[in-house]
Amino acid sequence: MVLPMAAAALALVDRARYPIDEPSSEAFAAVVAEARRSLAEVGYAELPGFITQEGVTALSSEAEELAGRAFASGGVGTAYLELPDEVAFDEAHPRRHWMPYSVSVVSYDLHPLDSGLRAVYESDELLGLLEAILERGPLFRYADPFGALNLAVMGDGDELQWHFDQTDFVVSLAVRDADVGGDFEVAPKTRSADEENYEHVASILGGDDTDVVHVEMTPGTLLVFEGRNSLHRVSPIEGPTSRLVSLLAFDTEPDRVGSELLRAIRYGRTEPFATPPVTWPL
Repeated sequence: MVLPMAAAALALVDRARYPIDEPSSEAFAAVVAEARRSLAEVGYAELPGFITQEGVTALSSEAEELAGRAFASGGVGTAYLELPDEVAFDEAHPRRHWMPYSVSVVSYDLHPLDSGLRAVYESDELLGLLEAILERGPLFRYADPFGALNLAVMGDGDELQWHFDQTDFVVSLAVRDADVGGDFEVAPKTRSADEENYEHVASILGGDDTDVVHVEMTPGTLLVFEGRNSLHRVSPIEGPTSRLVSLLAFDTEPDRVGSELLRAIRYGRTEPFATPPVTWPL
């Protein structure tokens, strides 16, 4: 029997440690306070063991099967995720520094209706927790049928280049780690709204890791990350075991969707399936 979505999500979460269904409790308040402190200090908040060990096992099995539907993309990009202005910036400028990336992605519309990852993403309890942590007012699940929930699949030789996000925050759930590499590396608060700190960015792109924090990829961890001003990457992966991470998209405005160009590049198509698969196996 398939559990209702809310119950399915709660069954995966370690509610003794993260009582997301008890938002008025002291334990919930303590989780929120610690996450806010971490966000203020380093720009990210880790919630280790957010998913129980049994939940991690179930989600890993689900994600491994789902990974067969991933669309692969790769090439080179800049830290600013845009084409550089070659007139305004000279060749040595960090805005013109090209780096390789390679990743495969499973879109939201390919997550079956009984998916545990879908249940977690669509949980109102999780939404309430994130609203409390981020203090940005009401949050809305991304309305894009492709980008709302993604499974990022990275195997041997894959990596994500150093970059700044173009959104204020990202929420991810670690499902399975790679044999070697695949760690989240970040230089907290590299720039600000008033200062680009190009010299600092250039030093990191050149290999200086003095200010780089290595966040180990631990399955079951929920990560809330404010990446617009913190340079970050996923380190190169080695070995036969793929890195599986669920990316949960929320916005401060309703009805936000991605462009057709982004869909074509990231998912290999621009039209979503009318309805997602109902159940496993795919």
